Amino acid sequence: MFKEILKEVVDQAEGSIASVIMDSDGIPLEHYVRGSEQTPDVEAVGAEFSVVLNQVRSAAEMLEVGGASEIAIRAERLTTIIRVLTEEHFVALTLHPTGNFGKARYLLRRQSSRLSEALV
Repeated sequence: MFKEILKEVVDQAEGSIASVIMDSDGIPLEHYVRGSEQTPDVEAVGAEFSVVLNQVRSAAEMLEVGGASEIAIRAERLTTIIRVLTEEHFVALTLHPTGNFGKARYLLRRQSSRLSEALV
């Protein structure tokens, strides 16, 4: 089920490359890569950005601003959107810098409840 949802998000968001569901320790549960895209190892990207997510969560807790629900990281050659699903899981979507960032965010937000439900 995870793979179907990940594929749907990647295939519908222009410029999307791949998506992955990870636990907070950086262990991948499932991933999907569009076609034969040349991309960094999507699981490695998710694992590295899980560290960033944990740091943002800690900072939000210290500042008493509530839980973080989404993080976007724009780099020169890759944009990654991270959406928190549960306390222990998140989904990350990578896209080209020229990809449709707004639609990618919308699709992740729309599918996050389905992914969350499948995790429990």
